[in-house]
Amino acid sequence: MISSVTKEEGLYLRQTLFDQARRIVVKVGSAVLTDDDGIDLSVIANIAEEISFLRSTGREVILVSSGAVAAGKKKIGYHKISSGNGIKEKQALAAIGQSSLMQSYEGAFSSLGYKIAQVLLTHADLAIRERYLNVRNTLFTLFKFGVIPIINENDTVSVEELRFGDNDRLGAHICNLIEADMFICLTDVNGLYTGNPNTNPTAEPIYTVAEITDETERLVHNVKSALGSGGMLSKIKAAKIVASGGGSSFIGPGKEKEILKNLFSGKMVGTFFLPSSEKMSSRKRWIAHILKPQGTLILDEGACRALIDHGKSLLPSGIVASKGSFGVGEPVYCQKQTGEDFAIGLINYNSDDVKKIKGLHSNEIFSVLGYKDSDEVIHRDNIVLT
Repeated sequence: MISSVTKEEGLYLRQTLFDQARRIVVKVGSAVLTDDDGIDLSVIANIAEEISFLRSTGREVILVSSGAVAAGKKKIGYHKISSGNGIKEKQALAAIGQSSLMQSYEGAFSSLGYKIAQVLLTHADLAIRERYLNVRNTLFTLFKFGVIPIINENDTVSVEELRFGDNDRLGAHICNLIEADMFICLTDVNGLYTGNPNTNPTAEPIYTVAEITDETERLVHNVKSALGSGGMLSKIKAAKIVASGGGSSFIGPGKEKEILKNLFSGKMVGTFFLPSSEKMSSRKRWIAHILKPQGTLILDEGACRALIDHGKSLLPSGIVASKGSFGVGEPVYCQKQTGEDFAIGLINYNSDDVKKIKGLHSNEIFSVLGYKDSDEVIHRDNIVLT
């Protein structure tokens, strides 16, 4: 069963959270911002008006915007150029289009009396703890200056290992980074339905989701979008990340006129996701959602129970095997012998040393390695159950 609530309950819960939201991240995707000719300036103008409405109510707002590659294509008439569609072309188009995209936003927001700032990020900017905190400080300073930050992934320099994957995930990370109350994801679909509305006349919209479950994720197959089902799935996963930090999320039609005004005034449109009942700490959200594990530890049944049921640290005696190459302090998966990953943690020993001490008691570490920095291979404070 979908963990949803009735329309009446949802209306009350949604309105309460909309009223309480003081810090908001709005993400706008390429499917909303672009048409056949590139960036749709009328949509840019509408987005600026909607965000200025939020600002006029005293709220702090960050805009996460796609569209640089589409703007680059329009700028040079890319469809007329015989070229590939690889990473180098995309990076070049992003470099060409980013200035045009920001110029469009600059004009739209300036006409409404607001100043903007461009912030381009790679995954490393959030994965390295010091840089993560620096980004956070910069965004808070921009709020202090009364400036609207506009964030995009730095596609010009990003390669696979540096990428967030998509701007939905980037927006969710920014939401947790600044402890925003709400993540608003504007796309080209109306939201989730109980069935496929194109083939099932009895399919009904799901206005409010209490908890994101596996069944919720399977509903993306009922959503028809120019982005494809994978695009909608990424939005639901982003909402799940936000929920873990105590924030709510909305997915709905970005091209609808006055969409944000309507939302905040109580109109039932799109799908709203409630916050998780248990808020994860900032550090554990960083470990669970931002870091990319570099290896895997396979644990015996006793170690799995100790971590899952009792919140214990991982000792070398519980490790059956180690896969991958990792250094001290890097993230690794904890995996059951059945092959299921169930946790991520920051390791106290490198991969070579873990292979030497796996299965041993902690008092044997020094005699094998010649040093012992810790009794635990992963301390419980650095383990997050997934």
